[in-house]
Amino acid sequence: MKFGGSIGNICLAVYLILIGVTTLFSIAIPAVVLGVLALVAGILLLIGK
Repeated sequence: MKFGGSIGNICLAVYLILIGVTTLFSIAIPAVVLGVLALVAGILLLIGK
């Protein structure tokens, strides 16, 4: 399966989906996991990967 877009956009999409699921269903995902994913997505978007 091939995704369109860069790895940064894919990380951002995963982050947004996890935030949405966490908010809607009150699933406890550790804040550290979401923070690391947000940081990685931001860095990858800045460097253009």
